[in-house]
Formats: sequence, C-alpha cells, structure tokens
Amino acid sequence: MEKSVSKSKFKPQALKYFRQVQETGRELIITDHAKPVLKIIPFQDVPEDVVKELRHTVVRYDDPTEPVGDTEWEALR
Repeated sequence: MEKSVSKSKFKPQALKYFRQVQETGRELIITDHAKPVLKIIPFQDVPEDVVKELRHTVVRYDDPTEPVGDTEWEALR
C-alpha cells in the first residue's frame, strides 16, 4: 500500500484506502498540494498499553506550586 496519497486521488477511492489500512495495519498520509494534512491509522482498543508506557515516568513534586529551576535562570541571579 502507498504511504501517502493526494486528496484528489483519495476521495473517489476512500473505502478502498480504508480497507487497506484496516487489513495491513499501516498508516496512510493524505496530502494536499504535496503537504501532509491527514493521517489515517487503524483503530486500536488497547489503552492499557499506553498507560503502561507512562508508568514511572512522572516526577514527584512535594510542593507543586514551588518554582522549579530558580537558580538556573540568569535573570534571577
């Protein structure tokens, strides 16, 4: 399947492209005057995997309203 297709080529064959994305699992970029404007991706119903990737990535702040990096700013010295 093509990685990208123009809007004018996509419009009359939209269902064909939707089926290809669904069957192959590969994304399709829609372009307008050679600029990417849309991305069609297959639906994935696995939100838990996304959450698992984010686990243990949040930094804990004891005082979240306290400014961060005060000593690193030249203007504050």
